[in-house]
Amino acid sequence: MITYDITSNGVQKYDINQPWLTLDHWQKEYIETPPEINCYILKGRQCGGTTAMSIKAVELCMKNFKKGEVVFLNSLTERQAFLIITKALIYAKALYKNKISKGKDKPTMHRILFENGTGILAYAAGEGGDSTRGYTIKKLMVDEGSRMGEDYFVAALPTLSVSHGTLDIGSTPNGKKTKEGKEKYFYKCSKDPDFKKFYINAEDCPRHDKEFLKKQKEKISKLAYAQEYEAVFTDNLLRLFSNELIKEICILKRKEVRTRGKFYLGSDIAGYGDDECTYEIGEKMKDGTIEQRENIIEKRNMTTDTTRKIIELNNQYEYIKKIGVDDGGVGFGVYCELMDNENTKRKTIALNNSSRPTDLDGEKSKRILKEEMYFSLLTLMENKKIKLLDDDEVKASLSSVQFEEEKIFASYGHVTEGIVRFAWLASKDKDLNIFAHTF
Repeated sequence: MITYDITSNGVQKYDINQPWLTLDHWQKEYIETPPEINCYILKGRQCGGTTAMSIKAVELCMKNFKKGEVVFLNSLTERQAFLIITKALIYAKALYKNKISKGKDKPTMHRILFENGTGILAYAAGEGGDSTRGYTIKKLMVDEGSRMGEDYFVAALPTLSVSHGTLDIGSTPNGKKTKEGKEKYFYKCSKDPDFKKFYINAEDCPRHDKEFLKKQKEKISKLAYAQEYEAVFTDNLLRLFSNELIKEICILKRKEVRTRGKFYLGSDIAGYGDDECTYEIGEKMKDGTIEQRENIIEKRNMTTDTTRKIIELNNQYEYIKKIGVDDGGVGFGVYCELMDNENTKRKTIALNNSSRPTDLDGEKSKRILKEEMYFSLLTLMENKKIKLLDDDEVKASLSSVQFEEEKIFASYGHVTEGIVRFAWLASKDKDLNIFAHTF
C-alpha cells in the first residue's frame, strides 16, 4: 500500500530510504497507471523518475502480472541498472517481504523473482539493445531513454510483441534530432498519442533545494538549465564527443595491473551522498600516446575515504607520476590531505575547474581550465592519441557531455571529469621533476 507521511504543518517529510511514504502526485498516478498503457516521462534531474519506475515494477508483479510475466528494466550502464533494481528490492522487502523468492531463486544484482512466478530483470542496455534479445517481456522500462540510439529500440521493442507488452520510457531530454537531422526515438515518443505523458520540472519537485536551483540557474547557461532542470528539448546544445568517436576510442579491455609505467590519476571528488566519486588512471606510453588503465566508481564517500583510496592506488601502482584533483569546494579537503601526505604531496596537482591556465608568456586563457581540459581530451581523441576503456560507465559519461558556446556541462560527467584530469596531466608532462602546484 502506498501512503503519504504529512507533518503537522502540512509539509511532506521525505525519507530517502522510504520514498514511497512521500510520493509526488505524478509518481502515484504513474505507478497506478494500468500496465497495458505505455508511459512517457520527461523530467528534470533528480525528480524521482527511477524511484517511481522501481516501485511500479514491484507493484505490477504483485497486483497485475501472471506467472511467467516479467518487468525488464534497462538503463545505460550496469551500475544504473543495479541502482534501479536495488531500489525495487528495498521497496519489495518493506511491503512484500514474504512474497520474494528464496533459495536458488533469491534476489541477485540482475533479478528479483516472486513466489507468484513473476519477476523483475535489470541489465545495461548493451550495444544496440543486445541485453533484451531472447526475452519475452510484459513491461519494458527504459531509463535515460533520450541517450539510447535507434538501434537499441530496433532490438528491444520486438520483445513486447508476443506478450502484448508495453513500454515505459523516461529521461531528461537530450535534443530532438541526431546530427543527421533525424528525430530521436525519445523525442518521437513525446508526440505519440499511444503514450500517457508525464512532465516534471525540477522547480516543481518538493525535494529540490530552491537555493541550489537558483545558483545553478546563475552558474550554467539558460539552455543547459532548461534541459537539465526544466526538461525542455533544445537542439542548440551540442554533443562534445560523438557516438562514432566514442566507439573508436573506447576499445581497451582491462589488463593485469602493471605497477611499472608512467601512470597518472585523475579524480572527481563527491561528497557524502548520491553523487559518485571516480578514480581514473591512465598510462603514458613510450610513443607518447595515452591508455586508460582503470575506472573506479564509489558512492557515499567522506573526503577522508576519498583521500585514503587515492593513497591506496598510489601505493598499488609503483609509479604514479601525478595526481589531479579539483581543489574547489569539497575537493579542497582531499587536496589538503594529499598535500600533508609524504608520498603524495610532491605529485598532487590542483586542477581547479574554475581557474584560468596561463601560457608560456604568462597570459591567462580566455577559457576556464575545465573547458581547456575537455577540448584537450577531444583533440587527443580526434588525433588518436588516447585510448579509453570499453566500459559502459566511460561511454555513458562521455556521451552525456554537451557544450554551448564552449561552455561544458554533463548529466553524468563524473567519470569524464577524472579522465580529463589524467589526460591533461599526461599530455602536458614533459618528464620534468615538477612539484605540486596550482593551475
